[in-house]
Amino acid sequence: MDVTDPRWRKSTKSGTNGGNCVEVAYNLPGVVLVRDTKDRDGGTLTFGSAAWCAFVTQVAQRT
Repeated sequence: MDVTDPRWRKSTKSGTNGGNCVEVAYNLPGVVLVRDTKDRDGGTLTFGSAAWCAFVTQVAQRT
């Protein structure tokens, strides 16, 4: 899987005080990458696009 040149963006739900923040890159075909803003070199989670969409839909329904 080629994950070169991800375009990261910080979650709109993340605060500005340096707390619990995540960044998401969804510009890659078929995958969504997620990482911790405070530890960008600490690892990246990879989700299929459909799985990520299902996750976001479930979270949105609970808020």
